[in-house]
Amino acid sequence: MNRHRIQAVARKEFYHLARDFRSLYLAFAVPILLILLFGYALSLDVDRIATIVVDHDRTALSRDIVRQLGASPYFKILGNVGDTQQAGKELDRGEATFAVVIPAGFAAHMRHDHEAPLQLILDGSDPNFSNIARAYVTAFFDGYNNNRLESFLNRQGQTVLAQPVEGRIRVWFNEDLESRNFIIPGIIAVIIMIVGAMLTSLVIAREYENGTMETIRSLPLTAGEFLLGKAAPYFLIGLTDVLVAVLMAQILFGVVMKSSFWLMITASSLYLAVALALGLFISILTKSQLVANQAALLVTYLPSLLLSNFVFPVTNMPAVLQGLTFFVPATYYIEILNGIYLKNLTLGQLGSSFLVLAVMLSVLSILNWRQLQKEGFSR
Repeated sequence: MNRHRIQAVARKEFYHLARDFRSLYLAFAVPILLILLFGYALSLDVDRIATIVVDHDRTALSRDIVRQLGASPYFKILGNVGDTQQAGKELDRGEATFAVVIPAGFAAHMRHDHEAPLQLILDGSDPNFSNIARAYVTAFFDGYNNNRLESFLNRQGQTVLAQPVEGRIRVWFNEDLESRNFIIPGIIAVIIMIVGAMLTSLVIAREYENGTMETIRSLPLTAGEFLLGKAAPYFLIGLTDVLVAVLMAQILFGVVMKSSFWLMITASSLYLAVALALGLFISILTKSQLVANQAALLVTYLPSLLLSNFVFPVTNMPAVLQGLTFFVPATYYIEILNGIYLKNLTLGQLGSSFLVLAVMLSVLSILNWRQLQKEGFSR
């Protein structure tokens, strides 16, 4: 390959990119907006559950439960309402997502050692939220009951019997269970796919539409030189976006990389090369910028977001979709980033994901090369 011919193609593509406002917006503004939107808006954490209380008992004991509930960081007491119907209206309007109904005689039942039921109403319109919130509610009342039992036994001069089995939970890799710790690495994968595939899906199709492909074919360019020259500017832009995303993740969201920075750059370069090769392949096949843009959106961006284990767990998907995830490059890149950001894994431990991305890059490069040869380029 001739280095000067590659530089000439890259220079031409760079000048075109510098004059194209829409491409610059997609290359630089969209990644920053995505990081800000996903970092701040997309959170799977559940805290400060909007809680409404119906207290028919109005005793010191019922008020103590409400006070302890409000002291928890997971609940936010909005206030007391007169009856269950009014609480239902608050849930219907979405003002509250959780209601605690304390019946009359609740404290009396407790004093006489009788069972004292409470009615707990949880908004289940969002299954993810309601499952997490239900776990918080269960944990709160289990803790409340244990404290009451321990206090009672202490007054009787007795001690609490130890449980025969005690499960002690210790969370690894994401100790605070912060969702942004895996959302930020996931959004880096989406950004690279946008810059890599969606932008490069236009570059060769543009040559066909502008009628300049015939001129390019007449030049002493090989297929490999043409592909490398076309991809080079977008490779540099993609790496710049990765560095910006890493800095924003650390400065704005406190997401710190546990493993090697250079391992992350190596993985990002490989994944970016796959995205570029995929975008060029779409561009060669479609020969139309409009069709190429739509095809890139369908083939790259959406699978990276939906089928990569980023937002939705792959294990919960139907078997057909689970099979498709094996062909989504973002699946392997997100696995690498999670290993680098959260688990402090090494190249040896992430080798299989690197290998799959390398195989994808090889296959796409060969397809692009052969396709351009069919179009009249020399070897």
